[in-house]
Amino acid sequence: MNQPLPDLVAGSSRPNFDLGWQVRIAGTGTYLPRRRVESAEIEARVGVPSGWACMNSGVAVRHWASPDETASWMGAQAALRACAAAGVEPESVDLIVGASGSVERAIPDGAPLLQNALGLGRSGIPSFSVHATCLSFLAAFELAAERIHGGRIRRALVVSSEIASVALDFNAPEACTLFGDGAAACVLERSGDDDTGRVHRVEWITHGADLELTTVRGCGTFRHPNAADADPLDALFRMQGRATLRRASRLAPKLLERLGLDADARRALRWVVPHQTSRAGMNIVASMGFGDGAVVDILRETGNCIAASIPMALSRGIADGRIRRGDRGMLIGTGAGLSAAAIVMTY
Repeated sequence: MNQPLPDLVAGSSRPNFDLGWQVRIAGTGTYLPRRRVESAEIEARVGVPSGWACMNSGVAVRHWASPDETASWMGAQAALRACAAAGVEPESVDLIVGASGSVERAIPDGAPLLQNALGLGRSGIPSFSVHATCLSFLAAFELAAERIHGGRIRRALVVSSEIASVALDFNAPEACTLFGDGAAACVLERSGDDDTGRVHRVEWITHGADLELTTVRGCGTFRHPNAADADPLDALFRMQGRATLRRASRLAPKLLERLGLDADARRALRWVVPHQTSRAGMNIVASMGFGDGAVVDILRETGNCIAASIPMALSRGIADGRIRRGDRGMLIGTGAGLSAAAIVMTY
């Protein structure tokens, strides 16, 4: 049996309460692009020794999208699988939330594209995107869950679909060996009084002073492609890996403190689904004192799929039986900004 959430640890200024949102994950689904890219292929391209990628990024294989696998199409495949797992038709959802760190077009946002790819382009279902880079899924999950619990809607479809490969700089081995493409989706719906599904706590921390640690400087109004001083390199992803890891490792304990998760509470969690950041990042999560086998780690076989990595790992944990009905766990991650966020919930 799950125990009640503990009091907050000493020194925390956050109130002790359980949100008690009556929301359940009804179904999940994923899609990986057809092209499977071994790390050896990238190592040869960038001129690093064999085995370098696994040692540094922690990724052995990832998938990269082909031109016909657009983000909206991939998201639709994941969404259809999530709806099938939930036993519902896509047209039965009351809200579609796009939750991606990369975008298919500047305008419109990805959710109308996804709605149309699902064959629902004339349905009128409200569809919009939430963009919080790697934490987009958590932001969209929180928004949809609060609307469901509040009674505004009955069911929501949250979809993260990412194509990171188009913005990789192959002069930066640390980044180009880390990222993969893919999509994942989740159907959320209201849970009954006799259903275990609940959202207990949600926390966010943002340090905007660290905005330059992970960034794509171009493609917006700051470094627009048509500007006189436009630089094509501004369209590529830039990452200060060591500095990002150092700052993120400082945010994590603060986040756990705000959640009220002391050592005993962390060990009591049955499952932990983190953002699949990097080998070093996953090692930090593993060192946080969670129970044996609680952390779902799929980084080696998918790479960092930006916002899709959390729902992708969630779906894998459910499929493998590591996440079971009635088990309390946590979704947790960091994202550019620099932000850290987590949701404590019962599946």
